[in-house]
Amino acid sequence: MTTQVAFLFPGQGSQAVGMGADIFAASDAAKRIFAAVDDALGFSLSTLCFQGPEETLRDTMNAQPAIVAVSLALLAALQEALSPDAFSWSSPLTPDYLAGHSVGEWTALVVSGALDLRETLLAVRERGRLMEYEGTQCPGSMAAVIGMDASALQEICQEATQQTLAALASPGHAGEGRVVVANYNAPGQIVLSGERHALDLASELAKARGARRVIPLSVSGAFHSPVMQPAADGLGHVLSEMPIADAHIPIIGNIAASPLTASEDLRDELAKQVAASVHWDATINYMAQAGIKTFIEIGPGQALTGMVKRIVKGAKTINIGNVTDLGKALSYMRENGVIG
Repeated sequence: MTTQVAFLFPGQGSQAVGMGADIFAASDAAKRIFAAVDDALGFSLSTLCFQGPEETLRDTMNAQPAIVAVSLALLAALQEALSPDAFSWSSPLTPDYLAGHSVGEWTALVVSGALDLRETLLAVRERGRLMEYEGTQCPGSMAAVIGMDASALQEICQEATQQTLAALASPGHAGEGRVVVANYNAPGQIVLSGERHALDLASELAKARGARRVIPLSVSGAFHSPVMQPAADGLGHVLSEMPIADAHIPIIGNIAASPLTASEDLRDELAKQVAASVHWDATINYMAQAGIKTFIEIGPGQALTGMVKRIVKGAKTINIGNVTDLGKALSYMRENGVIG
């Protein structure tokens, strides 16, 4: 490899019925990953990815392991195409850094050697269950705000939280009445999360103060907000009993946007990020400033590729979400010196 490369892995919201089907048909390595996934979970998650139904795939406890599985199958197909006889998550194309958006961070840990595939799938499914459950206990949601800067939205969230809490006689939940900036995705592309009344008020304030668009997201809870603290606590218990090794490749964490390799730091990150904000813009900026020239998004959808282009003007980006993308990516990487 002649240029510095980062692998990026998408999070929830990138799922779609049919994802992974073509790579399953085209790649023996991908077939092995899907077989291992189905065996680990005790049901055919691969069939759910390939055929749906969409409503079932969208369930958080299904969507999260499904995205991890498809991302890893696509990476396996990439590495197989480069070296059919010597498969490894991180060879022959070895990234300098790894990063994943929310649940995509679990994918990154598998690739880094810190997590076992089977353990990861079971834990990610439990992560989804815990997050979905907390969404029923304290109803909330998320909304993407386009065309407003982070500082203005932070002020709006504080104002909406104060007004909503003042109107509630008895909040009754650690996160009720609160709304926060959940995802700092890219300049002018920020996601809010919180209890429904506070989120609605913050959305109206954002519209009134100049946001270009406010888009409600189809999610089952107020992810990456204080509403998810009980889920974070539950996940922390799961992680305390889970073997985690040191990462062989640095992972730029969602919370502090700084490199993580030590097993205990990774354990802490995975537990806390459920209720913490995702600093994706800072994550990408860190890697760009460290010399990364090519960002490769591996997984369903193209959301992260779009964010990178907004964060780092002129960045080289590659998206691998299906067989066609894989062919284009291999040609691009050979022509541009990413691979020999």
